[in-house]
Amino acid sequence: MNTADYEENPSPRALPLDRRQFITTAAAAGSVVAVDLVDPSPADAAPDPRRVRLTVNGERHTMRVDNRTSLLDLLREQLHLTGTKKGCNQGACGACTILVNGKRITSCLTLAVMHDGADLTTIEGADHPLQQAFIDHDGFQCGYCTPGQIMSGIGCIQEGHTGSDAEIREWMSGNICRCGCYPHIVAAIKQASRKPE
Repeated sequence: MNTADYEENPSPRALPLDRRQFITTAAAAGSVVAVDLVDPSPADAAPDPRRVRLTVNGERHTMRVDNRTSLLDLLREQLHLTGTKKGCNQGACGACTILVNGKRITSCLTLAVMHDGADLTTIEGADHPLQQAFIDHDGFQCGYCTPGQIMSGIGCIQEGHTGSDAEIREWMSGNICRCGCYPHIVAAIKQASRKPE
């Protein structure tokens, strides 16, 4: 078979693909598969919303939420309580700390439907000497982490973890302050934890 015959009568098996043809063919085949994968099916539809009853800062709320809604998103987007901050959204920074039935949690890592009937306290509903202590000791600079720091600090005091500076630092270690106000935060928690004379 001479070159002229090869070029005029190519068979698919006789032609080896060069690198460019292989990549083009593979990309075209991949896009066909991707289109099939993106096609929505009824199994991918969002689940029905579920009713959740919460007491938030003393007010009762009953609402319908998607099963996948985080407590943080419910607070910020449905109840418009934006004092609770969305920092890392991975539970690592503590900016979203609130109290649920008196215990501190990172609200970005918990689903709203898990807390049906719970009593929530956010920074908007906090009424604690720690708030004044933060002002007295300059416990904040930019203020972004402050709501989470205060709510975590209230939890720290209520749990009785204020015996020493080291103990406070240990029990507050889940809350990050990007401005580095840690000594001031510790001083504020110490002040707020003292029993009135």
